Amino acid sequence: MDAQGRGRADDIDPADQWVLNPDTGDYELRLTPPPPQSSVPRPRRAAPAEAPTPAPGRGGRADHADREVPASRRRRATPEEEPPGRRSRRRPAKKKSRGKRILLWTGGTMAFVVLAAGVGGYLYLQHLNDNIQSVSDDGAGTGGFSKDKAINILLIGTDKRTGDGNEGYGDNGSAGHADTNILLHVSKDRSNATALSIPRDLIVDVPDCPTTQEDGSTKVIPGESEVRFNTSLGQSERTPSCTMRTVTELTGVTPDNFMVADFNAVKTLTSAVGGVEVCLAKDIDDPDSHLKLPAGKHTIEGEEALAFVRTRHSVGFGGDLSRIEIQQQFLSALMRKLKSNDTLTSPSKMVKLAEAGTEALTVDSQLDSITKLKDLGLELGKLNIKNLTFTTVPVVDNPAEKVAATVVLKEGSAQQVFDMIKNDVSFTEVKEKEKQQKEKEDAADAARLKGEKSEPGEIRVRVLNGGASDGSAGRELTYLQNEAGVTKSENAGTAAEDIDRTTLEYAPDQADQARALAEILGLSGAAMKPGESPPNSQGLPTMTLTLAKDFKGAGIKLDASSGKAPEDVQKSTADKVECAK
Repeated sequence: MDAQGRGRADDIDPADQWVLNPDTGDYELRLTPPPPQSSVPRPRRAAPAEAPTPAPGRGGRADHADREVPASRRRRATPEEEPPGRRSRRRPAKKKSRGKRILLWTGGTMAFVVLAAGVGGYLYLQHLNDNIQSVSDDGAGTGGFSKDKAINILLIGTDKRTGDGNEGYGDNGSAGHADTNILLHVSKDRSNATALSIPRDLIVDVPDCPTTQEDGSTKVIPGESEVRFNTSLGQSERTPSCTMRTVTELTGVTPDNFMVADFNAVKTLTSAVGGVEVCLAKDIDDPDSHLKLPAGKHTIEGEEALAFVRTRHSVGFGGDLSRIEIQQQFLSALMRKLKSNDTLTSPSKMVKLAEAGTEALTVDSQLDSITKLKDLGLELGKLNIKNLTFTTVPVVDNPAEKVAATVVLKEGSAQQVFDMIKNDVSFTEVKEKEKQQKEKEDAADAARLKGEKSEPGEIRVRVLNGGASDGSAGRELTYLQNEAGVTKSENAGTAAEDIDRTTLEYAPDQADQARALAEILGLSGAAMKPGESPPNSQGLPTMTLTLAKDFKGAGIKLDASSGKAPEDVQKSTADKVECAK
C-alpha cells in the first residue's frame, strides 16, 4: 500500500476521518464508522408510576420521550428554562481561541526536514507506526535526544536510486552513499539552531564501526583513513551508525539521533504541501539533473523538486559546494511553507505530511515510534526559523591533488565552527542569548577589554605550555610572529603546572598590550590576569601567555563563547528568501 493509501477506510480521504468533537472542541481521528444501530429494540426504562404508558411508535419502538438520550446529545436548557437557583451556578462555556485550535494541529510538527523529509507532529498516530523503518544506532549516538539538553540530529540524504523514476539520476546499482549530510544543532533553550552541512567530498578518517547484523551478532567494519566522507555509508556494508561515528570523529559532537531519506522523500513531501517556492537568479538547463527553469520565482514539487536539489553544474562554481548552497535555499523555502498558515491549518495537508514523512524516513532505533518522533517534533517546533542558520564546514581544495576533486578542512575556521556547536553558541544574534551572556559577564572582566590597544609589533609576550598538546607553544609562536605581527614574542618552555583555561598575565602598565593580544587570540576578559611582568631574554618586562588544555591550535580563537562566527564562514537564515546564482 502506498503512502497515500495508509489509514484510509475504503476510498475515504484520511482528512475526512478527522471529526470535530462538540464537547471538547478538538478534532478526533475516527478510523472506523460508528457501529450500525441494532434493529432490536433496547430495554425500556421503567416509567414512573404516576405517568401514563406512552404509545409505541412505528416499528414497535417507544416514542422519543421514552428513550435514553446520550449525555453528549442532550439539549441544554436555556437560561429561561432553568429552575430557580441554578442559573448562578452555571459556568459560561469556554470557547477555544483560533490560536489554540491551530496549536492542536501544529504543536508537534517537526521544524526541520532533510531533503524535504522529517515532517512529524500532533497527527502522528499509532496507525502510522508500521510506516516507520528503523536501523540500529549500534551505540554510536548518545542514546537519544533529551528535552532538557541541546539536541544534535544527523540528517542523511542518500543517493540510492530506489523508487519509480529515479533510475535516470546516475548509478542505479549503487548501495547508496552519505550524499547530503547535515548536523542539526538545536540550542538547549530552543532559541536558535544551526544546520551544518558536511561536504560529501571532504577527506576524513572513517573509524571502525561495530555494526549489528540480522542475526543479532555484531560485526566490526574496519575503518579507513583519508577517504571521502560519503563512503561512511553504504560502502563495505556500512550503516548510518558508521556515518554517525565519522561525524563524531570529525567534529567532536556526538549526534543524539539520525534520520535517513532517499530521493523519494523530496518528491512526496513537496507534493504533500502543494509545492515550495524557490528563486533562480539565472536560467538553468541542467541535462544531468533534468532541471530546466528560467530565472525568477517558481513553485516546484515532485520530480521537479528533486531535480532542483540535485542540480550543481548550472549554479555557482558547478561543484558539490554549490549544490549544498542550493539545497540549503530549498530547505529554507520548505521550512517557510511548513510554517505557513496554508499548511498548518489544513488537516488534509497535515495528514498527507504525516503519511509521506513516515514513509520517507529511516530513523535510528532510538526514534522508532510515533511517540518518540512526536516528542522530538514538539521540541523542534519551539524554534523560530529566523534563528535557524544554515552554514557549511569551512573547507579548501585538497592541496594533494593537481585537479581539484576533493576538499579538506580549513584549519582554524573549521575548528572554530565545531567549537561553537559544542559550546551551544548561536550563529545568529539572538537577544535572549545576548542578555544571558551579559548577565554572566563580570563587570571587571568586561572592563579589561576596553581601552587603548597597542600595535602588534609593540607587544612583548613569552609563551608557555601549561597543558596543551606537545609543541603547541612553538606552533603558536610561529603564528604570532609570522601571521599576527607579534614579533617581540618568544617560547618560554613548559609551565610549572597544567591548567584548564588559557591565561594572559600582565603588569598594569601593559594593559594596552594585553588588550591587543586578547583581541588577536580571542581571549575573554576572564582570561586576563593582572599581576607581575617577568623579564624576557633581553631583560625587558614581558607578559606571559600560558596555553592550557582548552588550546585548540595555532591561530584558532580560544573563546568560542564570544558568539562570533569566523568571518569567512558562509551562512544564511531560514526566514530569508535567496535566489540560487
